[in-house]
Amino acid sequence: MTQLPPPTTAPAGWYPDPSGQGYRYFDGSVWAAPEPVFEEAEEHPDLPLGAALGALAVLVASLLTAKFLVDALIDFDWPVIVYVVILATLGYGPSIAWGWYVRRRWGAGRFGSLGWRFKWSDLGWGPVTWMSAVCVQLVVGAVILVLDIPVSSNVDSATDLEADRAYLVATAVTAVIAAPIIEELVFRGLVMRGLLSRMGPVLAIGLQGVLFGVAHVDPIRGVGNVGLAMMLSGVGVAFGVSAYLTRRIGPTVIGHAIFNGVVLSILLSGIIDDVDTDLSMSVVAVDVSAEELVVDQPYLTEPGGGQDHSG
Repeated sequence: MTQLPPPTTAPAGWYPDPSGQGYRYFDGSVWAAPEPVFEEAEEHPDLPLGAALGALAVLVASLLTAKFLVDALIDFDWPVIVYVVILATLGYGPSIAWGWYVRRRWGAGRFGSLGWRFKWSDLGWGPVTWMSAVCVQLVVGAVILVLDIPVSSNVDSATDLEADRAYLVATAVTAVIAAPIIEELVFRGLVMRGLLSRMGPVLAIGLQGVLFGVAHVDPIRGVGNVGLAMMLSGVGVAFGVSAYLTRRIGPTVIGHAIFNGVVLSILLSGIIDDVDTDLSMSVVAVDVSAEELVVDQPYLTEPGGGQDHSG
């Protein structure tokens, strides 16, 4: 019997992939198809907890300072727009400065460390974020209605807007441009990322949402703040989910702007002028006061307790 020649190929087994990517099975004659490579999901960036606590402290301190200063200056009988500018500048300016500091201190000088990145796709994700926030608001509003939880709105004083066109423009700019940019930078860019360094995403998203709702509480509204805070907390959670999934605040800034713009348009159109401010309307309109609360305090629509400061 003739002896068979020795094999000239390697035995079947796992060998380094000829392409240099991991290992690949060789059956003794041909290479098996390469295994698919799955990229791991990008971890959501985080910041030190101090960045979140500092953002909250700066925002609260600046809003209180602006409020007390306007209260002190209200007797000067200046045009209402002056008080709006003071509130917007003192109420939001320090938060911009804090975000700049965090970017330099912990973010390696990158705006992306705060989530401040925009893509063309955000023009699509922004409306999706807005619709998600509206759906959450409706669900929370239904719960408030069933449980008979008090909720307040400043819809009744909105007719005063017609007395001062300059104030109307200032209010629109603040609600549709300033508030979405600054509030998203603070709550979804700084607070949520700071919380993510100490807790899981579910808890961090939920907590930042609650803080967002509580930040819009105004003692003047009394027990109505309970329902207001609940509703805005739900909106804050919806924005938080969007910011977490996209790893940036571009979609939430756009969604937030649409949210305020739609509500403000409904309010200023006069559609609800003849409708009592009950919960069925506040589900749609309550966020007009809430989202722009930091710059549209009730004492501005009726400055000096009803005196005419329209200038």
